[in-house]
This record gives sequence, C-alpha cells and structure tokens, in this order.
Amino acid sequence: MEAKRWVSLVFLALIFVGLSSSDLFVKDSDQQVQAISFISDLKATILGFFDETWVTTEDANVTNEEIRPKHVILTPNLTTCHKSLSDADRPVYCCPPKRESLEPIIDFKFPDISEPIRVRKPAHMVDADFIAKYNKAIAIMKSLPYDDPRSYMRQANMHCIYCTGAYNQQNSNSLLKIHRSWMFFPWHRMMIYFHERILGSLIGDENFALPFWNWDSPEGMFIPDMYLNGSMVDTQRDSSHLPPQVADINYDYFERGLGPEDQISTNVAFMYNQMVSGAKKTELFMGCPYKAGEDGFCDGPGTIELAPHNALHTWVGSNLNTEREDLGAFYSAARDPIFYAHHSNIDRLWNVWNELRGNKPAIEDPEWLDSTFYFHNEKSQLVRIKIRDVLDSSKLRYAYENVENVWLNARPKPSVPPKIARQVLKMRENQNPFLDISNQAIVSPDFGLNGKRLDTTIRVKLHRPKTHRSKIEKEQEEEIIVVYGIDISKDAYVKFDVYVNAVDETMIGPESREFAGTFVNMKRGVRIVLNKGDLVVKRKTTFKVGITELLEDLEADGDETVWVTLVPRGGTGINTTVDGVRIEYMK
Repeated sequence: MEAKRWVSLVFLALIFVGLSSSDLFVKDSDQQVQAISFISDLKATILGFFDETWVTTEDANVTNEEIRPKHVILTPNLTTCHKSLSDADRPVYCCPPKRESLEPIIDFKFPDISEPIRVRKPAHMVDADFIAKYNKAIAIMKSLPYDDPRSYMRQANMHCIYCTGAYNQQNSNSLLKIHRSWMFFPWHRMMIYFHERILGSLIGDENFALPFWNWDSPEGMFIPDMYLNGSMVDTQRDSSHLPPQVADINYDYFERGLGPEDQISTNVAFMYNQMVSGAKKTELFMGCPYKAGEDGFCDGPGTIELAPHNALHTWVGSNLNTEREDLGAFYSAARDPIFYAHHSNIDRLWNVWNELRGNKPAIEDPEWLDSTFYFHNEKSQLVRIKIRDVLDSSKLRYAYENVENVWLNARPKPSVPPKIARQVLKMRENQNPFLDISNQAIVSPDFGLNGKRLDTTIRVKLHRPKTHRSKIEKEQEEEIIVVYGIDISKDAYVKFDVYVNAVDETMIGPESREFAGTFVNMKRGVRIVLNKGDLVVKRKTTFKVGITELLEDLEADGDETVWVTLVPRGGTGINTTVDGVRIEYMK
C-alpha cells in the first residue's frame, strides 16, 4: 500500500506541474501572474499530501488519534503570494518574480562554531572604515537584479510580504501576519540575521555585523550620521527630524516642542516603563499568542512593539508622504537602510529583557517554537527556519557590544504626592462622578463602556479585587489594566495613553509615575485575499499594561479602587471605540 500511495502522489504532482506550465495563468496590466483559483486549491491540496505531519491509517500501528498532528504549525503557504494593500489602501505587489514554492528548500543549520562572532556596535560609535565597508555592501546589494533574492528590493519586499498579508497560512485560508503578536521579535530576528550575512558575503567579510541604532541611550537618540551619506541615504525621511533633532521615541504625529534635555529625560523614563515596570510578564513584552487558523488569530502587541518600535517608524518617515514612507509604512519600511539598525536595537532589547529575567525560557509552547518561515541565505538558497532556531543569538554567531542601559535607573516619580492626589481625585469625583461616563451605577473590576468613542478623554473608577498583596504574590501574578474591545472603524493610525490616579494628565507624560502605558495602532492594509472565501480576520483589539510596581510607587497598593484615564493623542481616537476597562491578574 505504501508503494501505491507514492505512485498516487507522483501522479498528482505531474498533473500540477502540467497545469502550472499551461496557459491557465493570466497576466494583469502590470504583468503580474495570477493563478486560476482552482489551480491554487489543487496546489494546496497536493502540498498538503507532502506535509511532514501527513500519515494514513494504512501505516502500521497508527490510530486515528495519532493521525491528528499534535500541534498545528503557523507557516506561510508559499504558493499563495498575491497582491496586498499599502496603509492607504493602494494595491502593492511585493511577491518574488517566481513562486518560492518551486524552489528547492533546505532546513536551517546553525553556523559552524569555528565562525567568528559578529559583533553589532552602536551606529553612532562606528568608525569611518566600517561606514565605508557598509556603504560598499549596500551599493553592491542595490546593484543586483530583482530576480536575485539577495538584491536590496527583494530584501525590503520580504518585510512587505509578511506585513501586508500577501501570504495565506499553510493549511488555512487565513492571511498571515507577523506584527502585533509574539511573532514580532523572532520573525524580525530572522530577517536581519540573513540580511547581515548576505551583506558580509557581498564584500567577502565574515566578520561584518549590522550596527544598531541605540535610540534608548542619550548619546544615540539622534538619526546616526552614517545614514545621511552614500548608499545609506533615503530621501523619504522627515527633514525636520534629522540631526540635531532628538528622537521622540513615543511620537504621536505631533511635535511636543520639548528641548533636547527634556526630550531625552522623557525618552529614558518611557524606556523604563516599556522594558521594566510595564513588561514584567511574557505576554506584556512579547505580545499575544498568535496561532494557526482563524481561531488562532490575536491582536495584542507587546510594550516595545507598540513604542518605541511603531513610534520611531512614524517619526523617521517623511511627513510629505501620505503614509510617511519609507520607514513610516509597513510596505516600504525596509527600503530605508536605517530599518535594519532600528530592528537591530529592537533585537538587542529582546536579549536585554531576557537577561533581566534570568534568561529563563519565556515561551515553551511548541506551536510558537515550531512556527516556520522562509528566507534566502547568502548563497541564494531558500531556508526553512523555525522560531526555536533563533532563541539563542550566540548560536547564531552574533552578539551586541555592551552599552549602558541608563533607563534601568530611571524609575519615574509621582507628579503629585500620592496622598494629595487621592484627596483631589475624591473631591473631583464628588463634584462630577466618573461613573457618569457609562451610566454604570456600581464600581467593579470590569467597567463597561458600551463601545464609547475615544474622541475625548475617558475616566473610570475600577475596583481592585486584591489588595495588600505579598511580595511573593506580586511576583507570581502581575496586576494589569485591560482595555478591551478596542474597535478601529477603518485602517488608521490610533494612539492613546493610559494613566492611573492622574490629577492632570494634560500636564504629564512618561516621565511621571502615573503614566501606565501607550497603545499604538499603525495602519496595516491587510485586506486583499487570493481567492474568494479566503479570510481577513478582523477582531477587536485588547491592550494590557502591568501596574503592580506603579501602584506601589503611587502608594495605592492597599487601595480598594483606582482611577484610570484613557487619553487619545493627536485626534486619532475619532475612529475608535472601546468596550470597557478592567483589572486582571496575569501569571
């Protein structure tokens, strides 16, 4: 029976090859190949037969229960690359010139331990020799033809493909995305790992390492000079944000008007919140657990992805472009060379966060560990790589030069003495009860807002189910604020901040302890499907922020209630509604 099965598979494969080379493909006006839908369906079916988890009941000692895979892997269906949308609903086509499913695929292998460790250095500290070498590598990469997967635009379009929903998931008609979940950190690590090795190979330098934009350090809070000259120039940047302008790592489309020293101190305090007090649990930092299939979808980014990641993409991109291209739009972001320095620092901070928690395994879920993606290496080979392959950067033979993380010692202080703040808030409540916002007559840990529009500040009073918790209890469970049912009516940029026990949120920001966190939604454009019936999953978003340490600093750990304020930024809440706010405890 085994022989019959393989004969059948070979026969089906021959049918597919014949169809693929026939005239059942059509060209659109842009000469882009579009497959007739039934061919795509047949292709997926045949590939499914070859899936590594496929077995039949004819195999010896195999039960029906054993036929079912122990877990379903999130991975792209390489046969499905199709048009997608830019952030402003303009069709974009990022797919490779030929289907990657037709290429030979090799499994990832760790670099040999005899290879030198590539040391990534802060971009503002590299020397002239390195800049010249990097310029040369970028120039060569930009000179390669588009059909070469090592070419600069092919590299940039990898980000476009995975960020705009150009792939379906394998064994599913759901689109695949790699932002706003626990896929964010490992996928980008894979991308810059291969990009770095390609650059090194183009100039024959096995020691070449990408620099990182050290925007969390005062000395690095400027666009590095090396990106203003030669091959690293991108004309599509906001000219008002070029040096000597200090970066606003919590940018919200509006200029704060802060002087250099104030902006730097605000940035440092913000980093403490995003890396320490607001990121004490894995999901808060890494993002929500996004899994395969329609039911596996989630939309809940971690602290660093929300900002500084999203904020700096927007801050660098040109204010003269509709979508703030290049860096400010997902489809074009990787066209700007500074993208790779930006994400190198994001990658470094993932290592730092792991070190802060003793390098204990953050996620042990096999569905995450075995999630699989595909990249071309320096030999133009298509490599299949799993998340479990990239969890230890030392095995990948790269490291980061040690720098001081000054934000570790930047724990914010309350803007108003807590006792005075509590008195002011109680007096204000007596004059104009917060509860009037939703006509809800009780105080509870779950405050329903019934889809209230976030076009103005929202204040609610929440009951805390647990008070006076011990140190061990706090370590075991993080108290969090959950803003749930966030519904953005159209694909739009949205940003709002969350404060706890704030007397006047208009006068304070991340430099004050009352600041709990920030929510940022970047326009994503994931709405074009390959075939009728393919799924674009749209669900309401949830924002979670840790407040255990914040409550200690506000002397509110023993209080039965807290006041929570949602503050929309830059007028971006007009297209957004919120179902409610509640307190939960995360293990």
